[in-house]
Amino acid sequence: MARQKTVFCCTDCGNETPNWAGRCPKCGSWNTLKEVTLDIQTKSSRARASVAQQDKKAPKRISDLDASAEIRFSTGISEFDRVLGGGAVEGSLILVGGAPGIGKSTILLQMCGKVGENKKILYVTGEESDRQLKLRANRLGVNSSSVYVLSETDLSSVMESIERTNPEIVIIDSIQTISDYSSDSAPGSVSQVKECTMRLMRVAKEQGFTVFIVGHVNKEGSLAGPKVLEHMVDCVLYFEGEQNTSFRLLRAAKNRFGSTNEIGVFEMRDTGLSSVENPSEMLLSGRPENTPGTCVTCVMEGTRPLLAEIQALLTAGGYNASRRCNGLDYNRAAMLLAVVEKRGGLSVIGCDTYINVIGGLTLDEPSADLATVLAISSSYLERPLGSDLAAIGEVGLSGEIRSVSAINQRLSEIARLGFRRCVIPAHVKGEIKKFTGLEIIPVKNVYDAIRIVLKKQ
Repeated sequence: MARQKTVFCCTDCGNETPNWAGRCPKCGSWNTLKEVTLDIQTKSSRARASVAQQDKKAPKRISDLDASAEIRFSTGISEFDRVLGGGAVEGSLILVGGAPGIGKSTILLQMCGKVGENKKILYVTGEESDRQLKLRANRLGVNSSSVYVLSETDLSSVMESIERTNPEIVIIDSIQTISDYSSDSAPGSVSQVKECTMRLMRVAKEQGFTVFIVGHVNKEGSLAGPKVLEHMVDCVLYFEGEQNTSFRLLRAAKNRFGSTNEIGVFEMRDTGLSSVENPSEMLLSGRPENTPGTCVTCVMEGTRPLLAEIQALLTAGGYNASRRCNGLDYNRAAMLLAVVEKRGGLSVIGCDTYINVIGGLTLDEPSADLATVLAISSSYLERPLGSDLAAIGEVGLSGEIRSVSAINQRLSEIARLGFRRCVIPAHVKGEIKKFTGLEIIPVKNVYDAIRIVLKKQ
């Protein structure tokens, strides 16, 4: 018979401690330790379980294992398949996280409409009734006879439905609403989430069906509760985007069967999420012409080049100059301001500075440094860079312009979208190819870039 043990578990990182504390000793979060009750097996019960498992499975030589066929299936959504690495793998667990209303349930229900023509799907909803789900399905145009809906929060009932319907795909929306009522812990707690996911994973691996699990994101931006599931599942996907914009980004934080560098771009419409095949053109739509303080750069998201517009606004500041950054690291922006002040010859430190990346993107790679510097300089001097100019390059503390990876692929994307000029590091000029209609402007340092592009005397 199992005995019970009380521990305190962090809701952010899942770390367990025997005593309560105001701050988690592992992740440092405050007021996140919650009391949970765990069922501990006795020595005799563990021994019986071990014997039973030995009777079922025996060790195999790694040379005898067969991994020749990795069976994937398409979700019917091109951007979704791109992030998954070419499609979902059968028998895998996929965790889809994001803020409420970002589009997690929408994209999975749309997938049901595409995949339901060939596969049997069980959609378990713990947040909506059958009627509510049907109304949403009608709006998205999903009406497949192979899609079964179960409005249930009891894990035992879910497992019975899986055994009875024998589906090929199971969708759990959401994992926080599913509970094992045989456990004494509260629904939605860390122990409940872990136990429910473990049972689903065990059955999925044995029977070979694919499980999509929906998890909500807390105010700090991490998966509330399911954060502890990231080491258990095969793939972790995050939905990103602002609530007041129609564009959504799907990013892979973990993928055992593909790359974690790919992103998927979607647009939220009345009929659901629509794949954006040309995100660069979408992100540049509505761009002002001949306006100071704006510059375009090209970043790499996995194997995809993506054009992004960086805007800067500098105004006369008081004693304490304020700085705001959206989509760009604050510390890096402060460093670039110091470089422009020291190496570029512009007195920007005392100005109120605001930097924004259009479209809700977050730029992490240093290839956007040069475009940020030019946007700051353009706003300070009140001189437009021109709507046909782009810039690529990393900026060092000495003001030098350094090279970045995949320079030819970036230039190809810039030329394809009609840009006529591009500022690049001078020492890579001999490595680039010729692109029709694109003038290359090589620069060695920040001072030369400002002087040549903005005609500063």
